[in-house]
Amino acid sequence: MAFESLADKLQNVFKNLRGKGRLSEADVKTALREVKMALLEADVNFKVVKQFVSAVQERAVGQDVMNGLNPGQMVIKIVNEELVKLMGSETTELALRPGNEITVIMMAGLQGAGKTTAVAKIAGKLKAKGRKPLLVACDVYRPAAIKQLQINGEKQGVEVFAMGENHKPVNIAKAALEHAQKNGQNVVMIDTAGRLHIDEGMMDELIEIKEALSVDQTVLVVDAMTGQDAVNVASTFNEKVGIDGVVLTKLDSDTRGGAALSIRSVTGKPILFVGTGEKLTDIEQFYPDRMASRILGMGDVMSLIEKVEAQVDADKAKELEQKLRKSQLDFNDYLDQMQQMKNMGGFGEILKMLPGMGLGKLKNMPEVDERQFDRIESIILSMTPQERSNPDILNPSRKNRIAKGAGVDISEVNRLIKQFDQSRKMMKQIPGMMGGKAKRGKFKLPF
Repeated sequence: MAFESLADKLQNVFKNLRGKGRLSEADVKTALREVKMALLEADVNFKVVKQFVSAVQERAVGQDVMNGLNPGQMVIKIVNEELVKLMGSETTELALRPGNEITVIMMAGLQGAGKTTAVAKIAGKLKAKGRKPLLVACDVYRPAAIKQLQINGEKQGVEVFAMGENHKPVNIAKAALEHAQKNGQNVVMIDTAGRLHIDEGMMDELIEIKEALSVDQTVLVVDAMTGQDAVNVASTFNEKVGIDGVVLTKLDSDTRGGAALSIRSVTGKPILFVGTGEKLTDIEQFYPDRMASRILGMGDVMSLIEKVEAQVDADKAKELEQKLRKSQLDFNDYLDQMQQMKNMGGFGEILKMLPGMGLGKLKNMPEVDERQFDRIESIILSMTPQERSNPDILNPSRKNRIAKGAGVDISEVNRLIKQFDQSRKMMKQIPGMMGGKAKRGKFKLPF
């Protein structure tokens, strides 16, 4: 995951600061020297690092901090605020026209940055907010680019407009706009051609489309794994074509994360979204304050809440609460909960968002084996509907059949059933432990 190394190093620096009752100016300078090295190693632009450290030092050696009750915490607070400022202070959203007015968004980027996938991901988010996007296949050069967009569009339930590879991109874009006007679509997203490197032909093509269609938003997709190259690409595109925002892909990879901390400061353009995985749902709006909190090990509770709200079905949650109250949990409920956790990125992703469980600290914890969840899922899916609904009928013969169907040893089936029984017994004890308050409705169970 991006920022792991940076998070680890920064948290070690702050650990030392917290341990001091009072801070001298020398303590602050020593700590900031380590912060500077950590940022440079994370591939943050050196000019950005210099400005950042200077801003923190100026604030941190003030009388209010040095003479405060908890100077270590004050320095951490200042670093957090300056990190947020570095990444843009406020969250920037795509600027969309009101109502049914058509917004034209041109997506640009180099080949391999994940542009075509990012287009479909953003379209899915817009659709979920009630918009009617149209994807436009203008990459007529890369083999299978049009097909890739069509497949992703189909998965997202979004129409793709294509005219094949024998038309000029600007003519395809014009025809797509007419199509959107006739069919009530209010966001036209143009997937333009990428190149292996920046060249004049590509830039001219983008400028031609931009002028012909009066593009509202030009969004650049850059690969976080390329580090400072991503910042250089963003600067060049901004100078030659003009961009309104950036999508940073592959932030889930083992990248140092310097691009996320440099782009806004170097280009003046905000990061709009970050790609966090390969699935079409793996994209998040970029929140500078939340990203700073993750880096400093403070968690990201707001993003976790939003993930839960997006994935948890309210009616199912209410039904589950009733079952828990009556101790009627079955394996269908187990399966539902596991699927919802998977949709939120898995147990490991959830842990990363909890306060006190920063990226650095997670490295020292035993690794969560997500494959264990897959084995449990296989066991439950090998049960008949009757067995899932009524676990009490699971005798040795049925357990053997389930183990063979799931391709696991019978001991794993027995272990799962034992854990399940223990969970049900614990649920039965909770109302009694609360003195019957839960039964009378005076105490709401925390599920």
